Amino acid sequence: MKFTAETLKDAAFEALDDLKGKDIVTLDVKGLTSVTDYMLVCTGSSNRHVKSLADNVYTELKKQGLQALSVEGDSGSEWVLVDFGDVVVHVMLEEARNFYELEKLWSVPA
Repeated sequence: MKFTAETLKDAAFEALDDLKGKDIVTLDVKGLTSVTDYMLVCTGSSNRHVKSLADNVYTELKKQGLQALSVEGDSGSEWVLVDFGDVVVHVMLEEARNFYELEKLWSVPA
């Protein structure tokens, strides 16, 4: 299967949703940066849940033939990032998500 940024984004969203990720938001950042096309931001309920969500994205997309470029954060982290190039997935504890406000940072100016 040929993956586009769109299908990659959808597969990552599904992997987060499968493990009950909270408040999953997809940000289209194509016009804001040349680094990636989409960012997904998701909240986990605990450090373990954050790690499980990130691991599930990594594992499910790997099963489909996609290798992550990098994974940042570890089992004790409040924020784990999984980078697939065209799609970057941020899984965060609620406190970190509220502090960094990625949705606000990467929203298109009005």
